[in-house]
Amino acid sequence: MRTTLPTKNTVKIALQAFISSSAWRWFQKAIVLTIFSLVVNHLATRDSFPGGESYRFPIEGFMSSIVLCILIGIIAHFNFKFYKKKYFSKKVEIVTIVWFMASTLGYITLMYTPVNIIADKVVGGQTVFYYLLIGLLLTLLLSFILIGLWYAQDIYNLYKLSIKDAEITIESGAKIIKLTYENILCFYSENKIVYTVQKDGTTITTNFTLNELEEKINDQLFFRANRKIIIHKDAVDQIEKIENGKVRIRLKASIENDAIAEIYISRYKRKAFMNWFQ
Repeated sequence: MRTTLPTKNTVKIALQAFISSSAWRWFQKAIVLTIFSLVVNHLATRDSFPGGESYRFPIEGFMSSIVLCILIGIIAHFNFKFYKKKYFSKKVEIVTIVWFMASTLGYITLMYTPVNIIADKVVGGQTVFYYLLIGLLLTLLLSFILIGLWYAQDIYNLYKLSIKDAEITIESGAKIIKLTYENILCFYSENKIVYTVQKDGTTITTNFTLNELEEKINDQLFFRANRKIIIHKDAVDQIEKIENGKVRIRLKASIENDAIAEIYISRYKRKAFMNWFQ
């Protein structure tokens, strides 16, 4: 029976598949976790300093750190999945990231205190509140760094996806068209029909209402200016403050249509619009 050795291309394809898989991301996190635990435990006590005469590998501290980091990783993983599904898949912004970090650290606090009290009881120790508090604060600080290292790339990828690569599928008559966000100028409603205007001025009818589109599209890029139009941030050419606290907007593309020739934003929406645009 003849054995076929894998070719260079086969190995290369398999390696690329592994690197792009979730297994590779978990492998990266495991490497970060191991290095982090080694560094922290080697700096924790004088006997653990490498090169010293009394050097001893901190096996107990290292194993404890690994267990603690695994628990922290599980908490962070499930909390990230929740935030990804509910928030990050639609919009990635600083406030949401801060809430993700704060809630994760809160869950870690709830886990840390009883686990340490139980561990002290098992080994026959006595829980001292001061040391428990110091340990908790250090754990939260290190957890903040670890979670930042673990999920920075994931959050950045979600941000890029929501801004650059996102697209919307539109049914226009018998056709089904996919449009990327960056090629859309605005959506507007006229005679109960919603139209999409592209950057080149092409107008396409859609099967959506503006309310449905508002739920679907990314609100980092799009803003519901009024009940008749949703505009893209990059399409705004000129903003003018007018009477009664209103704002008048002109778009970059010159389209001969009264519905979008001049767009007015009420004084009630003016603050939300300026915050979004800036």
